[in-house]
Amino acid sequence: MERHQVTIYLSAIAAGAALGLLAPGAGPGLEHVISPVLGALLYVTFLQVPMKDLVHSWRDGRFLAAALVVNFVVVPLVVAAMFAFLPSDQAVRVGVLLVLLAPCIDYVIVFSGLAGGSSDRLLATTPLLLIAQMALLPLFLVAFLGPGLADVVEAGPFLRAFLLLIVIPLALAGATRARGRRAVPALTTTMVPLMAATLLVVVASQTPRLTAAVLGSIPFYALFLLVMAFAGLGVARLFRLDGPASRAIVFTGATRNSLVVLPLALALPETMSVAPAVVVTQTLIEVIGMVLYVRAIPRLESRVRRRWRAS
Repeated sequence: MERHQVTIYLSAIAAGAALGLLAPGAGPGLEHVISPVLGALLYVTFLQVPMKDLVHSWRDGRFLAAALVVNFVVVPLVVAAMFAFLPSDQAVRVGVLLVLLAPCIDYVIVFSGLAGGSSDRLLATTPLLLIAQMALLPLFLVAFLGPGLADVVEAGPFLRAFLLLIVIPLALAGATRARGRRAVPALTTTMVPLMAATLLVVVASQTPRLTAAVLGSIPFYALFLLVMAFAGLGVARLFRLDGPASRAIVFTGATRNSLVVLPLALALPETMSVAPAVVVTQTLIEVIGMVLYVRAIPRLESRVRRRWRAS
């Protein structure tokens, strides 16, 4: 499964889209499945993070600083440059902001590893990236949309998602590693099927909501992937990272946390019912983009590095 995981993920997305089109009435029921499946996925993700490696990653100051800068400084600046050109529909704007301002903490590890990036460093930084985005995302939303957003986005869903999708899976993963180490190898083999199940359920539940306004976000997602390929390499050079670390920084800057922010989008008022579909649309574009990234980023990183040395 690990050798063919990209094919498995694309197949899961295709199956989810087909299910959503053939059985649109199943969407509301499938939405209730998203959080449990996602919680299980994050539990397995955190299970692969030994505490000693987590501590070690925090000591890798340059890589950690680069990951924080690319995600919480560079990405907001890129999104700010795009913001004025987004569709005027507030629900679409909220969906785009939710997903683009939150760095990925799950399949970024997979795709970074396939491209020769330091996926182990990314894996160890996932808890910190997740906590940081949950703390900063509300502030970013207010900065982009104004204080009136408080009437639209409530704190409750954010806190509930933080508890159910971060605190509990992370605590369970720590307890499992401490008391059930023999079960860890078997549990981690469920990563690929859990990711496939999550993608299938998410896409199937939101496909019926795809509209012209939602599809209008696609060019922005594609442009974001293009810009972040070069922006990530620029940050890597700024922090003088080696090749594998540089590739990892490109991937963490480009991939977004659509699966984790989706429950937040689902908790929005009915007037913003298309926001979850906007988030899921980003997932579709991103997975296709990651297939291209796996082939393109190693070549781009090597070429750029040679130019740096020549200069």
